[in-house]
Amino acid sequence: MSKRDYYEILGVQKNADEPELKKAYRRLAMKYHPDRNADDEEAAEKFKEAKEAFEVLKDPAKRQAYDQFGHDAVNHQPGGGHGGFGGADINDIFGDVFGDIFGGGGGGGRSRGPRVYRGDDLQYNLEISLEDAVSGTTTELKIPTHVPCDACDGNGAKRGTSPSNCPTCHGNGQVRMQQGFFSVQQPCPACRGKGKVITDPCPKCRGVGRSQKDKTLSVKIPPGVDNGDKIRLSGEGEMSDSGGPAGDLYVAINVAKHAIFNRDNADLQCTVPINFATATVGGELEVPTLDGKVKLKIPAGTQSEKTFRLRGKGVKPVRGGPVGDLLCKVRVETPVNLSKSQRELLMQFHETISGENAQKHSPQAHNWLGGVKKFFDDLRT
Repeated sequence: MSKRDYYEILGVQKNADEPELKKAYRRLAMKYHPDRNADDEEAAEKFKEAKEAFEVLKDPAKRQAYDQFGHDAVNHQPGGGHGGFGGADINDIFGDVFGDIFGGGGGGGRSRGPRVYRGDDLQYNLEISLEDAVSGTTTELKIPTHVPCDACDGNGAKRGTSPSNCPTCHGNGQVRMQQGFFSVQQPCPACRGKGKVITDPCPKCRGVGRSQKDKTLSVKIPPGVDNGDKIRLSGEGEMSDSGGPAGDLYVAINVAKHAIFNRDNADLQCTVPINFATATVGGELEVPTLDGKVKLKIPAGTQSEKTFRLRGKGVKPVRGGPVGDLLCKVRVETPVNLSKSQRELLMQFHETISGENAQKHSPQAHNWLGGVKKFFDDLRT
């Protein structure tokens, strides 16, 4: 056993905690490991010293004895072997130091047994009306899901039998693979990490241990949800096949297309057709909102595609914020199916607003015609 001071070997202070010890040992182990220093006796000796020092100092009882009585204390501890730590296997030591990096556990890197995994998350696509999306609602969903098989109580084995330990991993659910001088744990490929194998499967579930069943869930849709929003139902997803917790169910919202309104974040939009007489002389219209009808005042001379804003008649967002507005875009409709007398009246009206009066009554058309005339004049010059 080395007579050098263990703290000096690792290059740490006497008050160093366990993480500092591990860090120091890892640095020395990487530097002096025999796999990296073939036929180098000095490196091999330093590696042994570092291993010996770490094994003593990481154990609180051995460290206390060493601090009090020095090397004699650990030389005479029960267990014999090399320096009183029982000739620990190099893989066990590396498992303890590097377990957090390569997936191994503590306690000398030995297997912790079969791992428990959470069940898968599920998604249900729910289509709702715009009215329900804005005001909120409660709906019931019928979800196909898996439940433990009632014939085998979920273990997958035929009634009267039980799963047996996997012969490959001996029930641990994990196997150790050697990669260079590292020992790495991974799920057992024979039992897929379960630690058990079924030799006589349940005839009802064929060894799966679960069966499909529909369940009904009541889901509260909060006011203001929009396309793409998801509602999480904890624990309502797929069951775990390793005894872990179930996954979650995500209800994805899809708002159906509305006959009148379009939604743009918190605002609602609609198009309101008006006749040219109302657009010309003005008037008042009734327009719909999700809360009922409201009056919309149309000023004289309103042009097609003009948008009017009705404050607070939109949507209150589900994540908070002010209520949006309703944007009403008016579209002037050209009269169709006119009678002879109506056509004559319109022609008389047309004569009164054309000619010298065109600029006064139709400024946009007058300016456009002026621009066209200038365009052709420029082409001829």
